[in-house]
Amino acid sequence: MEADLVLCTGNPGKVEEIRALLPARLKIVGLTEMGLPQDLPETGDTLHANAEQKARFAFERCGLPCIADDTGLEVDALNGAPGVFSARYAGEEKSADANMHKLLKEMHGRTDRRARFRTVIAHVDGTGVEFFEGTVDGTITEEPRGAGGFGYDPIFLPVMSNLTFGELDAMRKNAISHRGQAVWKLVRWLSDPHHRER
Repeated sequence: MEADLVLCTGNPGKVEEIRALLPARLKIVGLTEMGLPQDLPETGDTLHANAEQKARFAFERCGLPCIADDTGLEVDALNGAPGVFSARYAGEEKSADANMHKLLKEMHGRTDRRARFRTVIAHVDGTGVEFFEGTVDGTITEEPRGAGGFGYDPIFLPVMSNLTFGELDAMRKNAISHRGQAVWKLVRWLSDPHHRER
């Protein structure tokens, strides 16, 4: 199959968000179109390790340039948790609702609600791996607000907004999000004709 990039995620919300951020000229395919499993291995103990592991797994099986991201919500009062375990915080079934409610329960009564979303994207091809990172600071709300986005979006209030990620429309969220920042860095790198000259 002809493609410029294989997007290595089984999360449909993430696929939609990243596709919207990448230039239309890039032909992007997902794991299903490549006949790859939706749930790629994530056994690293950092966002960088997980992103690279997923992208390498796919690249070794399809031979096309692959991008994978790993995102963590880091809460100061919880010593950086859930962090790298954000997707499976409440268990291996990766339930967004269960994760969110577990976090709210652990934050109950805490006054320090500072947190940050951090995304790391790994691009893997025949020349090696490159990483692109984005971070957004914010706070954890007392209860979910908004039905947009996915994951922890309804309880994350970014510093530059009075609306949670769950209340922002996709265009406004992408303009300030951690994933948006990382994707923009990736796009700038892909657009640079000298980016292969390491």
